[in-house]
Amino acid sequence: MCGRYAATANPDELVLEFEVEQDRTGEPSRSVLRNPQDPPPGRPDHNMAPTKQAPVVLARPPREDREAPPVRQLRLLTWGLVPSWSKDPGGGARMINARAETVADKPAYSRALAARRCVVPARGWYEWQVSPTALDAKGKPRKQPFFTSRADGGSVAMAGLHEFWRDPDVTDADDPSAWLATFTVVTSAAEPGLDRIHDRQPVVLDPEDLATWLDPAAGPQDVLPLLEPRAPGRFTAHPVSRAVSSNRSNGPQLLEPVPKSDLVGVVDPMTGEVLGPPS
Repeated sequence: MCGRYAATANPDELVLEFEVEQDRTGEPSRSVLRNPQDPPPGRPDHNMAPTKQAPVVLARPPREDREAPPVRQLRLLTWGLVPSWSKDPGGGARMINARAETVADKPAYSRALAARRCVVPARGWYEWQVSPTALDAKGKPRKQPFFTSRADGGSVAMAGLHEFWRDPDVTDADDPSAWLATFTVVTSAAEPGLDRIHDRQPVVLDPEDLATWLDPAAGPQDVLPLLEPRAPGRFTAHPVSRAVSSNRSNGPQLLEPVPKSDLVGVVDPMTGEVLGPPS
């Protein structure tokens, strides 16, 4: 699954790249975190983790006229989907990913797939490879984090779904705390090469797919083909520091490749070669 990614762009950069018409990242929004988010929501975050608020692109009618055509918006949403019918928001942290193979059938995701789709911009994502040869200090298979990004240097536009949950204990619907806006990332089977890191990967949309995916009028039959496997070769991956495993770690250094001399029992995703000593 996709459980961490790097969201390194500022809102103004995302507005230009994704042709956003309304930047709403500066508006008050409800968070599920007990402590202030670090870095603050909307700032570049090199270690985006579940339950954090992240910039997400979606298309909805403007707030002042719900009958108007949808406009492309940039908003801060909490990672971990909370369906509108949930009794409370507690289950969101378990719903950070939706499987492309079943997203149209699962009640938690099917309604969002029909009309509430979004794009989750990223520089790339992290995944942990389980070593076939090396053990950690506890005698368990050693895990090596990798960072995967587009080979052409472009942004990673992850396919997502979003929901709005209404808190019944807040009587004023105009109170920002009355609504919790959340999202999940759609995943699929990992393509050849990346499957040597992990068996799943985010569904990454190409630029020409964004308009259809974001269009609320497009139905499941229109967007499900966008979740089908693509030809391999769009991505490159390299091992990075194990510091990324802590959600307290952040900064651009997390994206830097680890020297081969520091690797222990790591499988090269492109060649299948085991790098470094076996243990």
